[in-house]
Amino acid sequence: MSSLRQSFERASLPAVRWLDGLPRALPFLLVLALVVAGVLLPAPGWLLIGVVVLVLAWILALAWPRLSGAERLMRLAVVALMVAVLVTQAVPRG
Repeated sequence: MSSLRQSFERASLPAVRWLDGLPRALPFLLVLALVVAGVLLPAPGWLLIGVVVLVLAWILALAWPRLSGAERLMRLAVVALMVAVLVTQAVPRG
């Protein structure tokens, strides 16, 4: 394992431990609430979706070495979907 990877995991450890101490459904509900609020709020609401994209990408980066190919693809698809929602909200048509 590279030293960059180890330092990334070491820096993430306090946040991961904090998330692990939360009730199981709470992180999911928080992400869901941020996405719904980001979609429903006016112009700066897309920033909430940006926070969700960053958190999902961070979790994906932490889990990447332990995931199978199919799991990587599914999680990348979720992050890509959230990026598409972010762009749609940040740059509305008309």
